[in-house]
Amino acid sequence: ISGFATLKANRVVSVKAADGKSTDYSATNVIIATGSVPIELPFAKFDGKHIVDNAGALDFSETPKRLGVIGAGVIGLELGSVWKRLGAEVTILEALPDFLAAADADIAKVAAREFKKQGLDIRLGAKLGKAEVGKKGITLTYTDSKGEQTLEVDKLLVAVGRRAATRGLIAEGTGVKLDDRGRVEVDAHNWTGVDGVWAVGDCVRGPMLAHKGSEEGIAVAELIAGKAGHVNLDTVPWVIYTEPELAWVGQTEAQVKEAGIPYKTGSFPFAAIGRAVAMNETAGHVKVIAHAETDRILGVHMVGPVVSELIAEAVVTMEFKGSAEDLARIVHAHPTLSEAVHEAALAVDKRAIHKAN
Repeated sequence: ISGFATLKANRVVSVKAADGKSTDYSATNVIIATGSVPIELPFAKFDGKHIVDNAGALDFSETPKRLGVIGAGVIGLELGSVWKRLGAEVTILEALPDFLAAADADIAKVAAREFKKQGLDIRLGAKLGKAEVGKKGITLTYTDSKGEQTLEVDKLLVAVGRRAATRGLIAEGTGVKLDDRGRVEVDAHNWTGVDGVWAVGDCVRGPMLAHKGSEEGIAVAELIAGKAGHVNLDTVPWVIYTEPELAWVGQTEAQVKEAGIPYKTGSFPFAAIGRAVAMNETAGHVKVIAHAETDRILGVHMVGPVVSELIAEAVVTMEFKGSAEDLARIVHAHPTLSEAVHEAALAVDKRAIHKAN
């Protein structure tokens, strides 16, 4: 049914069609899965032509000569690197002083170095204040540690994050609550606390990732059917599809340290992996973080070739409460990229075989 929906009391959904006509539908169960929308800056509003969101950045009719990107997060890096490879001169402005603060620092450091080699101009601590569209392009005014700066670009991608798509979604008297970020409040099983009303995906807490939302939808369907359904948010993998790729699951070293958890780490470079050498993709490494006393894996972080695939092994190990030794004792085929995971797990106890730890 196509239209704009509003949830009313007693699981009634009112849908307003394009012709303005509204129709009410009643259900035993209602699942809210409205996703998210790009955050728009008041001084750089989307016009679909000069200033675009992530969807608009996939719809350019030709490669822009100069592309500006606001935000060095997942979307900014992925689309910025794509257009760089297609020939654009790409400049990314990031307001935060640290590069990829959400990722483990060791992984972010390697990624930043590789992106710089590729010619991506990433400027940290750069806060955009104005974007003026003119006949010859867009003039960006931003401030950094050196003061006010200007930058001329032909197209501007604003990728400063996303917000839950819940405006006008919930009517008064439903009992469904929104948090201070506009997300639907749910419990660990995606239940809103109102009989028969559930919510999944980007419009609830947790990472805004397609695979997370999909699994939540499956879990809710199972719960409605009277079966067990659950999604462990602590083992949801993150991936940044750049070149090299980044992937991680669990806690970063900084998070573990801040929590006061005793830990140990092991890392292994792709440069020492025969398959990576044969592929001529030796940049990056795998890092395993384990509890110093129990050896249970707390986080696995990777940057390198095809790590979006390699991270699945770490997710499985963590889901089964596995230890670094468990991962180290599993036979890995040779030659494969997965040997880097094996060696990193061995390195946690300084037992890496093919490179001195």
